[in-house]
Amino acid sequence: MPVTLHPVDRGAWEADAQARSDLARIYADAPAERLPAPVDAFIEQHLAAGHAFLCARFNDRLIGAVARRDDGTAWWLSHFCVRKPTRRRGVGTRLLALVGQAAAGEGRRLCAEASQLQMADQVLLSRLGYRLDRDGDHYRLVLPGQSPEAPR
Repeated sequence: MPVTLHPVDRGAWEADAQARSDLARIYADAPAERLPAPVDAFIEQHLAAGHAFLCARFNDRLIGAVARRDDGTAWWLSHFCVRKPTRRRGVGTRLLALVGQAAAGEGRRLCAEASQLQMADQVLLSRLGYRLDRDGDHYRLVLPGQSPEAPR
């Protein structure tokens, strides 16, 4: 499945009706306890705060997403979800690999709030080769051979 990375920020959200529809469908498939608000409110609040979503795109449709907050040194990831019809096909693995590559290209570390990283997410990240270094209330996602302090 040739999945590509497609960022969705406020501008892309407003300009692309298909992205709006797809992103809403992705998060509609998320378990209710994973989102802090109803789907539309969650997406709107995240974008209104100046953040973005990093999405998996396949055949001009968004099929997975992770919320991203950039603090200038790290990308904080949360709310990872893949559409139900495309789960267990490598979409989540490919999305996280692409996010890691993009973060490295921007000189950013990857981090996730401990409260946002459920066991299934931890297992997936471990399978991808990430070491999860707990630092207080968050994890640093570190690939083998990298220092947890150094940007990717």
